[in-house]
Amino acid sequence: MWIKPVDNFSESPQPVDRLSWATPLSAVIAMILGGFALFGAALLTGTDATGRLLISIAAIGLWTIAGLAALQRPRLAIVDGTLSMKRLSGVQAYAPSEIVRIKLARYPRLGRRVPMIEIDVQRAGDTEDRLIIFGRWDLGTSPETVFEQLELQGFVPAG
Repeated sequence: MWIKPVDNFSESPQPVDRLSWATPLSAVIAMILGGFALFGAALLTGTDATGRLLISIAAIGLWTIAGLAALQRPRLAIVDGTLSMKRLSGVQAYAPSEIVRIKLARYPRLGRRVPMIEIDVQRAGDTEDRLIIFGRWDLGTSPETVFEQLELQGFVPAG
């Protein structure tokens, strides 16, 4: 027997039908730890100033990427009937009527074709649409799986 969970405990119930996708937390933690390992290696390089500088820059780069990935969690979510996308500038929510096209595209990368989700959105009153592309790194899972969920939830326009 299937039971749908409902949270009626407080005045504002939590959304139980929320679907979200983000960079895996384990990858973010691994990048942070890798940054510490590189920083430790920079301290142990001895008299090689150039090597110490380059390893330190690599550590700072790893920490920067980890910080950006952590700040943008979840990257894509379905919340209360809208498609929400988190960016560094904040969360953008789009109603199904504002989604022009959602397409699963395959791009050549490192000798093979990898799937990515292309989402075209256009706000009411805007003359230009905006293209947003999500890959496996952004979603934390296969883009094909996310595309299927978006189709099931009715976000993929017919046509």
